[in-house]
Amino acid sequence: MLSPTTPLHPEIGTLPSSRGPLSEAVLATLRNETPGDPAVDAADPYGDDLQLALYCCYELHYRGFAGVDDEREWHPGLLALRHELERVFLAALRADVVAGDDVTAEIDTLLVEPVDGVGVTHHLRRNGALWQLREFVAHRSIYHLKEADPQAWVIPRLSGPAKAALVTVEHDEYGAGDPDRMHAGLFATMMTELGLSARYGAYLDLVPGETLAEVNFMSLCGLHRSLRAASIGQFAVTELTSSPGSDRLVRGMRRLDCPPSAIDFYAEHVEADAVHEQIVRRGMLDPLMAAEPWLAADVVFGIRTALFLNERFSALLLDHWQRDATSLREPLTTVGS
Repeated sequence: MLSPTTPLHPEIGTLPSSRGPLSEAVLATLRNETPGDPAVDAADPYGDDLQLALYCCYELHYRGFAGVDDEREWHPGLLALRHELERVFLAALRADVVAGDDVTAEIDTLLVEPVDGVGVTHHLRRNGALWQLREFVAHRSIYHLKEADPQAWVIPRLSGPAKAALVTVEHDEYGAGDPDRMHAGLFATMMTELGLSARYGAYLDLVPGETLAEVNFMSLCGLHRSLRAASIGQFAVTELTSSPGSDRLVRGMRRLDCPPSAIDFYAEHVEADAVHEQIVRRGMLDPLMAAEPWLAADVVFGIRTALFLNERFSALLLDHWQRDATSLREPLTTVGS
């Protein structure tokens, strides 16, 4: 017997609107309609259509969508289409990201702050406007309202010290036993304080492919055992670069007179991720490389791909903001934020 359809709930998303034939095929299947047969190979691997289609496929493995039967998670047609979407996305990443296998050199590079001071968090610290901060948070909600969940898929794919270290970091991400300190919850509080909707997936229709691609890469790596080391590389980027970026955001939010309850999320990451840096380097990466040195190239791929996708996301925001234009598909003010 099929399970009942998932009801509407603040922590369950609603189906977005399609952005092309690929996402329409996925959404039609989720609506229990007959899908079309789109040409996956003709799609832009980083474009809105493919990235939304992939995101919707992955979301079935997280919280699903209101009104969609839970059994759709294992729908053979969707799994086959997801495989094709992943193939195109991964092939583009392999072509665009330079390969390497020196994990130590990559980590050392991550620990050096760029001297040019260019980037979204630098902009928001120095002179970003409140509307830009709100847009940034709306973008980031696609991941942070399920923070640490994509990396949790990797836990059963590791063993020994690397596994213990990952669980230690994940434990902190989930509030270290205190549900009120779960990072996803702190992010939701910040959204509310900034006048944004904290409903799960509230801004899915507004964020572009650049935003979705970062989250999709996390899910892609987490859901494939063959990409477990790439997932660790992506996770290392998050944990090793988060603390200084979070500090800049704290300063920027104080400059904008945001309330302490709004700033709490990033203030938490200034301290927590400084500690996590050592756990990831010494407790996770070192033993993983000692036990499975052949995974070094995958770790580097995860690191460089995370940086590549973040650079695309950052360039999008800064380009639009420099023109005083919204970085979202529609301004927040038009959708009742």
